[in-house]
Amino acid sequence: MGEGNKDKIKWGIIGTGWIADQFAADLKHASNGELYAVGSRTLESAREFAGKFDIPQAYGSYEELVGDPEVDAVYVGTPHPFHKENVLTALNAGKAVLCEKPFTVNAKELDEMIETAREKKLFLMEAMWSRFLSPLVQVRKWLSEQKIGEIRIVKAEFGFDAGWNPEGRLLNPELGGGALLDAGVYPVSFASMVFGPNPQSVWTTAHIGETGVDEHFSILLDYGSGRTASLNGGVRLNMPNDAYIHGTNGYIHIPQFLFAKEATLYVSGEEPVTVTDDREDRGIKGYAYEAEEVGRALLEGRRESGIISLAESLGIMRLLDNVRGQWGLKYPFE
Repeated sequence: MGEGNKDKIKWGIIGTGWIADQFAADLKHASNGELYAVGSRTLESAREFAGKFDIPQAYGSYEELVGDPEVDAVYVGTPHPFHKENVLTALNAGKAVLCEKPFTVNAKELDEMIETAREKKLFLMEAMWSRFLSPLVQVRKWLSEQKIGEIRIVKAEFGFDAGWNPEGRLLNPELGGGALLDAGVYPVSFASMVFGPNPQSVWTTAHIGETGVDEHFSILLDYGSGRTASLNGGVRLNMPNDAYIHGTNGYIHIPQFLFAKEATLYVSGEEPVTVTDDREDRGIKGYAYEAEEVGRALLEGRRESGIISLAESLGIMRLLDNVRGQWGLKYPFE
């Protein structure tokens, strides 16, 4: 790791868009990390971003950023068609990487990234930020304790109305647009958190819009033994965005599960139990928690996270490939 505080890792950020902005703003709350550098395609953009967040180093190329020996870990916050190239640039420079979701556009790309990370013995993780929010941490604890008995049904959805912008990232096939990779990865990852990423059967339908990408979809997953997941997503439909886990002895409800500010446990014959997250009262969005997971791994010498492993992320990516394959949706650059 770089010189300085050995209890904190130094972060570099690739990209200066909205999600990079969210991550940078929250990183000051990470107990084991500090924001050290930012790289953009232009020095002007990097300097503007650095000034906004008091970042010591600004670079006009991603190669310069990853070439800084002080940078311990790189957060990739670019649009997903560029994730593979950006992640490999960082890995080949010897940097640990946290890559924004979806990890890649398809499983083939992720396979290459994982192979490179393992070959170079470097840390790599998908930035599925909601996994690290305290209500979802508690949900996993309830599940491990079998509070609701044997799990039978998972329901989750994430949808919003982004409006009509055919050239924008969400609806443009050249940019990997569509609901599945942008919004749908969240309910799919949620189901994977509960049941794992490898269902026995997959049924799905989607509305393919004028631009040739999915605007909303539904997925039904069969995991066998009476276990199913019903998932929905969209980028031109507002949805409540709740998640439910139903078991033989009760159920769990997470309102707006992506942001997971609370979760309620309903056990048959008992009073409901609700856990809440006060992070917003402390000025924390929640991205700091995934950064802390990376910091813990690096300080402990681990190369991947036990909360969202590379094997799970690859399984999720293969499932997304399966879903798109059923729709006949292939991006022009694939």
